[in-house]
Amino acid sequence: PAWLRRLCGQLLSERLMRPSGVQAVVRGIMEGTGGGSGAEAAAVDWRKCDMVAKILASCPQQCLSLEDYYRLVCPQILDLLRIPDKLTARQFQRVATTTLLTMAKEHPQLAERHLLQPLLAPLLRCSE
Repeated sequence: PAWLRRLCGQLLSERLMRPSGVQAVVRGIMEGTGGGSGAEAAAVDWRKCDMVAKILASCPQQCLSLEDYYRLVCPQILDLLRIPDKLTARQFQRVATTTLLTMAKEHPQLAERHLLQPLLAPLLRCSE
């Protein structure tokens, strides 16, 4: 039903914009993925990563502005690149890179400010 979709979307949006919310949402959706082997398991893993990335790249209706959403969520997306557990890290890195690419295509200026500049800051410091 429409009311259930709206409620789930609202709860998901609220969780994403909290501290560590992105990681909690990604963990919740990706749980159970990565076990198994072969091409079929890999395809399921990629589809889930793409689905999660689309969710993260979409600004929820409950958010007051796209700028606020990027300011709150982008640092958490970059944190997905620093997960120490190897199996989890592979999935989280897929989600983070696909999200980064999607956001850069849809809103290049915001993605540059909130994703690319922080990501490339160490390299820029070394090159100066």
